[in-house]
Amino acid sequence: MTKNVFVIGLNDHNAERLKRLRGVEDVEFHQLLTPAQVSDTQDFDIPAMLDEARGTLDAFGGSIDAIVGYIDFPVSTMLPILCREYGTKQTSLEALLKCEHKFWSRSVMREAIPDHIPKFTAFDPFDDDALSKIGEADLRFPFFVKPIKSSGSRLGFRIDSPEDFDFAIEKLRAEIRTIGEPFDHVLAQADLPEDIRAVEGHYCMAEQVIGGRQCTVEGYVHDGNVVPYGTVDSIRYPQVLSFFYYLYPSTLPARVQQKMWEITRTIMGHIGYDNAGFNIEYYWDEVQDRIWLLEINTRIAQSHCDLFEMVDGVSHQQVTIDLGLGRAPDMPRGEGPESVAAEFFYRVFFRDARVARIPSAAEVQVAAETVEGARIVSYVSKNMMLSELPEQDAYSYAVASVWMGAGKQSKLLWNYEQVMKKLNYEFADIVE
Repeated sequence: MTKNVFVIGLNDHNAERLKRLRGVEDVEFHQLLTPAQVSDTQDFDIPAMLDEARGTLDAFGGSIDAIVGYIDFPVSTMLPILCREYGTKQTSLEALLKCEHKFWSRSVMREAIPDHIPKFTAFDPFDDDALSKIGEADLRFPFFVKPIKSSGSRLGFRIDSPEDFDFAIEKLRAEIRTIGEPFDHVLAQADLPEDIRAVEGHYCMAEQVIGGRQCTVEGYVHDGNVVPYGTVDSIRYPQVLSFFYYLYPSTLPARVQQKMWEITRTIMGHIGYDNAGFNIEYYWDEVQDRIWLLEINTRIAQSHCDLFEMVDGVSHQQVTIDLGLGRAPDMPRGEGPESVAAEFFYRVFFRDARVARIPSAAEVQVAAETVEGARIVSYVSKNMMLSELPEQDAYSYAVASVWMGAGKQSKLLWNYEQVMKKLNYEFADIVE
């Protein structure tokens, strides 16, 4: 009997990828809301999205066996609401918010894994005395600020001086309500402790600066069993906060990875997160031999899908689909054609610029053919302003991504250089 799985924001590329998963011969995938509505935009009208999704589901004539997604806000926060209403598997809204509400998340981490988190406090960016209150919380320069709910590295800033803080506050005040207000709608659906309810969707976090070698542990919880299944390194451009590439498998020492997996089991069990995928970002400070937990994301990382498929044999969307259908994930290991795989980010470090030239479709195809199995996605169009790109960090713009596999890491880097030599982007009206 056919099982019907509704995927929020499903696009053509992922529809093809889902067909290659294990055990989906009797599964039919349906799009629920379009990518334009949930990811290619910065306008998140969650009540309208939920109403449209309900309309689609109510009008469907067959069984609704799973409702899933693998995109960050707003998709991640809508899933528990829809799954609760339609009786499909997913973690509770409260457990999800203990991960996604950054102040609540740090608060529960302090209960379970206090040795692996930095000093932190919440603050209102519209409070003119915010900087002094951060100081009263025993946070000194440098520190990091970010929204209590964001996606990617959007609106995250390192603060080394009062001037840095003023710059960050100006940006936060201008943009934070685009996420803060829809997040408030989600918070209103949940049973929150009073101290958490007081920290509204437009609030921000200030945290002690932590660092080291960064990575992401991908995992899931099935019927209370916490299962980490892979670690992906996050390599940054030199001297900046922007990511250069994600590398799988991780090159961190095995003992460090095992300790991260142990911390992962502890915190996810403490939160009560269940029947859903997640990933946790960590730092390993080599000098102090200390592991820091940066944040928990309540979904698989979509950027890592190709990496798992190249190295392990299937995209880790396998986890999302299996859990949505109420079954233990059938995630293989080491059954792919490559030993290592990476997603590279081609970035420009302007404050803004106009895209004067992009590679043609034919040029992109020729570049991709330079390396067997490579995939290239360009995020810009001719004459657009880089500031129109959604979900960017505060220091650069990701113009394109390149996914590829190889037999070793050094070959990956060489192959990336060969591909980029064939991709010609040009920019005008540059604001440095």
